[in-house]
Amino acid sequence: MPKHGKQYRDAEAKIENRLYTPKSAMQTVKDLSFAKFDETVEASIRLGVDTRKADQNVRGSISLPHGTGKSVRVAVFAEGEKAREAEEAGADVVGGDDLVAAIQAGNIDFDAAIATPPMMAKVGRIGKILGPRGLMPNPKLGTVTMDVAKMVSELKAGRVEYRADRYGIVHVPMGRVSFSCEDLTENYAALITELIRVKPSSAKGKYVKSVAFSSTMGPGVKVDPTMIRNLLED
Repeated sequence: MPKHGKQYRDAEAKIENRLYTPKSAMQTVKDLSFAKFDETVEASIRLGVDTRKADQNVRGSISLPHGTGKSVRVAVFAEGEKAREAEEAGADVVGGDDLVAAIQAGNIDFDAAIATPPMMAKVGRIGKILGPRGLMPNPKLGTVTMDVAKMVSELKAGRVEYRADRYGIVHVPMGRVSFSCEDLTENYAALITELIRVKPSSAKGKYVKSVAFSSTMGPGVKVDPTMIRNLLED
């Protein structure tokens, strides 16, 4: 395993061996960032779920109140009036058979995809291409919809997908280091509220087991997982 550089080790040495409040953890991540670019701040939340069981797969999407700071290119599989609505809403790529053919040819220049229900038969032909990249439209995530304009706007504004991995850990971007501490904390508050809302009824024991925040290049800061209300308090 590669050793971390001096800047990382110096930052890590400044983190106290305790559980931080969400707000103080966000401030610490900001204070300790050292990269020359605007790093992404990520929340890693370990849930008490067994994702091998179908009824404990925690997955969905949420609109963060302050977005993620990332520019998102959106593709929409639609035809006719719905294609026009998607274009007017700001979709970057819109099409039907032509878009399917372009993707089959290897032209994938977008970060998220939406499809109208009638288009899913065609989109299914490229499921093996889109699926592994996390780009397959999904009714559970709201990306298979007739209201394409609304979903385009939400994805552009910072709607993010969350999904517990095989270890039960959810990794979600909370914004950039340049965001205010309050905005980052409010994004986290929206996420933790959503994760509690979708808690599987079959999940037993402690649900939110551990939380940590980190920047792209920096070390993790451990957060008190029991704090789920009044998160703007120090």
